[in-house]
Amino acid sequence: MAKPKVLVTRRWPAAVEAQLSEKFDAVLNTNDVPLGETEIQDALKTYDAVLPTVTDKVSARALDVTKPQTKILANYGVGFSHIDMGRVADHGMTVTNTPDVLSECTADIAMTLLLMVARRASEGERELRAGNWSGWRPTHLVGTKVSGKTIGIVGFGRIGQEMARRAHHGFGMNVVVYNRSRVPEGVLAQYGATQVDTLDELMPLCDFVSLHCPGGTANRHLINTRRLNLMKPDAFLINTARGEVIDELALTRALWFETIGGAALDVFDGEPNINPELLDCDNLVMLPHLGSATREAREAMGFRVLDNLSDFFEGRTPRDRVN
Repeated sequence: MAKPKVLVTRRWPAAVEAQLSEKFDAVLNTNDVPLGETEIQDALKTYDAVLPTVTDKVSARALDVTKPQTKILANYGVGFSHIDMGRVADHGMTVTNTPDVLSECTADIAMTLLLMVARRASEGERELRAGNWSGWRPTHLVGTKVSGKTIGIVGFGRIGQEMARRAHHGFGMNVVVYNRSRVPEGVLAQYGATQVDTLDELMPLCDFVSLHCPGGTANRHLINTRRLNLMKPDAFLINTARGEVIDELALTRALWFETIGGAALDVFDGEPNINPELLDCDNLVMLPHLGSATREAREAMGFRVLDNLSDFFEGRTPRDRVN
């Protein structure tokens, strides 16, 4: 019996690619360039499974294919806002993702960002590398203490809870949660957390606001001018969720006029293109989407895709099916 034909849209860890090639008739993207819409259309006509990442815009236009060969989109990553789920449903395709395995590493990078922006670490490194450091002095790059402060967590899924664990148990922070559904009291108690009913209620309570909610149309520009104005003037915004969750123009204004203390971003709206106005904000820390960028997490994500593919082609419901 012929092996299912599978397209891997970007380079994956070598150990995962090896297993994919052994188990399936796999085609690898050896030049590691994201696919355009036309290339995605061609792939949907040719392969039994397509394995996209966040860099592949599986849009309605890309999915405008008559009787596609592809029966499953096994996404490499948790978020799937880059996939038009309505058009996928029209084709009867299955979509899976890779939850759980990157939660700890993404929370690690969120805490890294929080510490960097609070203690002005990026500003200090830029000064050192430019040869502009004149030595220690009492008023130099004075930042903000983190321990004991209040953190607001927007979206209390796996990653949000891992962030709460680091903040509360590692730094003694008070945790306030906004989530679209009620979080069980027993879960909140693990982190000494309090849940509020609205995002507007959360924003003014916190010294740090960390975003861990889904992206997509529903949450586009969830953080806008009005909500930024609700923050304390010395509070910090952290985003490791999706770039579109923040109105970046509104954020640049808040940073320029110092109506908030600062921000730290691992994700951007329209990445890898960066709004040039963000580059002029000294009180902003930026990382190139490193949330899951550890060997352990990236391999685990790939093997989770393999598990989902195996389930699907062996007639079982994939455990990470999202539609």
